[in-house]
Amino acid sequence: MDALKNLVDYGVIGLLLVLSVWAFAVALERWRFFRRVDIGQFPNSQFCEIALTKRLVIIGTVAANAPYIGLLGTVLGIMLTFHTMGTSGTMAVSTIMIGLSLALKATAVGLLVAIPCVVMNNVLRRRVAELMTLYEAQYGA
Repeated sequence: MDALKNLVDYGVIGLLLVLSVWAFAVALERWRFFRRVDIGQFPNSQFCEIALTKRLVIIGTVAANAPYIGLLGTVLGIMLTFHTMGTSGTMAVSTIMIGLSLALKATAVGLLVAIPCVVMNNVLRRRVAELMTLYEAQYGA
């Protein structure tokens, strides 16, 4: 069961942290691209939209799946708590509450990753919409 505890502590939370760094790096790269892009360089609106939306799906995917990954960690942590209670034979309330509170940390981390990713995704997609409208206004659809 120590392997399961390590999986929850290091695997699930580590995966969430890696995904959050990846999403933040993509958001930073996209924001820098949006600041220096010349929309006049694209021959039509489809090429412009492809360039502007490149890699945004990564941020959306992380935002959508981080809570589920956190929930998986919580379920595994609760399973570990119940297994430990069953094998040790103790039903102390303090043992149960400590185990359950530690299990919920994975869900908390999942939400801490998902919420900023949703915000970043919305801000960047709004900027794409602004740039696309600007392209259409200047060069036609």
